[in-house]
Order: sequence, then C-alpha cells, then structure tokens
Amino acid sequence: MDFTDVSLTALRVLRAVAEQGTFTAAAASLGYTQSAVSRQIAAIERAAGTELLERRRDGARLTAAGRVVMRRATVVLDEIAATARELSGLPEQTGTVRLGWVPSAGAVLVPQALTALRASNPGLEVVGREGGTPALVRALRAGSLDLALLASEPPFRAPDTESPPLALQTLTERPLCLAVPATHPLARGEYVDVADLRGQRWIAGSTSGEDRLMGVWPGLDERPEIAHTARDWLAKLHLVAAGFGLTTIPASLVAAAPPGVRVLPVRGGPQEQRRLVLARLPAPPSPAVTRVAAVLRATALDASTPRLSP
Repeated sequence: MDFTDVSLTALRVLRAVAEQGTFTAAAASLGYTQSAVSRQIAAIERAAGTELLERRRDGARLTAAGRVVMRRATVVLDEIAATARELSGLPEQTGTVRLGWVPSAGAVLVPQALTALRASNPGLEVVGREGGTPALVRALRAGSLDLALLASEPPFRAPDTESPPLALQTLTERPLCLAVPATHPLARGEYVDVADLRGQRWIAGSTSGEDRLMGVWPGLDERPEIAHTARDWLAKLHLVAAGFGLTTIPASLVAAAPPGVRVLPVRGGPQEQRRLVLARLPAPPSPAVTRVAAVLRATALDASTPRLSP
C-alpha cells in the first residue's frame, strides 16, 4: 500500500463518485470523460491495494476501505481549500460548515436560519447546496457535507442502510397540503375531500423516475392526468396560480405560495405526514457544526404552525 503518488485529482474523483453515486454522474459533475474517471479510480485503488468502491447495478458505493480513504481524503482536500483561501487574502472564518438541504427546506427555513446565524455568529461561514435526499445522504457519507436537511415520509425509514447509521433528528412533522388555484371550485371550501381529487389535472415533478409523481396526491385510485412537469417548487406554484392544475405542497412552504394560490388540507383519506430531518455522521461534531445545528433546530421550533390560505 503506497499513497505517496496518489494525486489530488484522484482524491477529488473518488469524492465525486461517492457523492454522485455513479461514474457517469461524477464525470459530468467534474467535466471529465467517464474513462478518465475510471482511470483515476483504478489508480487510487491500486495504491490502496483494495477496492474502494462497490460496483452495483444501482451505482457505486464506498466500501469499508473506501470510507476510511474518503475520511482522510476529505481532510486533505479541505486543507488544500483552506490554504488557497489564506493565500488569496480572504478573512479568516471562525468555522465553516457545509450544509445541504432539500428544496422544501431551502425556501423558508434555511434563509431564516442563515439570517439568525449571520447576526449571532458573523464569523461562521455556511457553504450550502440544494439536492434530493439520496444525493445529500451520499454527500454526507463521502464527507463533503457536515449537515443535511432531509425529507422523510411514512413509514419514516432510515435514509440509507449503510453503517454506521447516520445521526438523525426530526425538526418538523407536518401534514402534506394541497395547492389549488384561487379560482378553482375546490378553493371555495376550508378543505378538500380526497374523493374530489379524482379527474383533476396535476403539476408534477420532473419527467423521469419516481420524481414524476411528486406533486400528485399520494394513493389516488386512478392514473393521474399530469398537465405540466417542473422540478422547481416556485415554478409549480406559479403554474397553479395561473390555473393550470393542482399540486401538493409541504406545510413548510405555505409562506412561499404566491398570490392566486389557496393552500388547503385534504380530508377523507390517510393523513399524509412529512418530516424534515437533520442528519450528520455519528462522529462528535465540531463546535461550528453544533452551532449551526442548534440554530436550525431553534428556527424550526420557533416557526409557528403554518397558516393555510384564508
């Protein structure tokens, strides 16, 4: 085992594959060819004398040895970034925390928490990114995120089966709601009966994979008519405001609903609860990570129960 010739490029490629979950996605994120990614992974595995990635049908995952190398590689890459920052003359920070969040958390909770942090800890830097729950979990495992705000729905299983289990804390648990055009007949009441959702047109998620049905009320006993697809929550809500269909909305996003949208509860079926979960690796967190986690918890706790549309 000889790591003396392992390049920073190889370490970055390993981190990208661990984060992205596939060689193809890692290549795209780095601007490399897939063959170049494969060569870098082969080189670092030769240096390690063992496989660092488990190749599976659903992508690539770090092996036990890969997690050891990735933990050390993250330290090296972070030190290189800190050195570059120091040489550039930028002011020192009291700490840097890498935070990831699902889109529903990024619209309201994250900006509020970052505003509170800026007032209470102006020297603490939070570097953030948005992503889906699976991608954020991979980034936590790869060591490129310190904290992540994840979405969870019944039966509320752990976000992955890797070991050791992630440290998880539920910040909010609230019912899923329905966004309805203000001019729609369903907007006249104080709630929507689940039976009245049959035959409606929907604004759903992206056009590929399971995301396509995000935005459609769960458990409909018919094939839904999807009028439009959009990945961005704001785009979905503006399409609703324009009268092009209905969409589901987490209660945490009620404050972000634009004019022309009524947000209503749905009755008559199983209650659809949604959780926002704060996740990190189980190792003891740094003081900066502890501070950011505390502010996120306080912000979630201080947020009043969302008021549905009048």
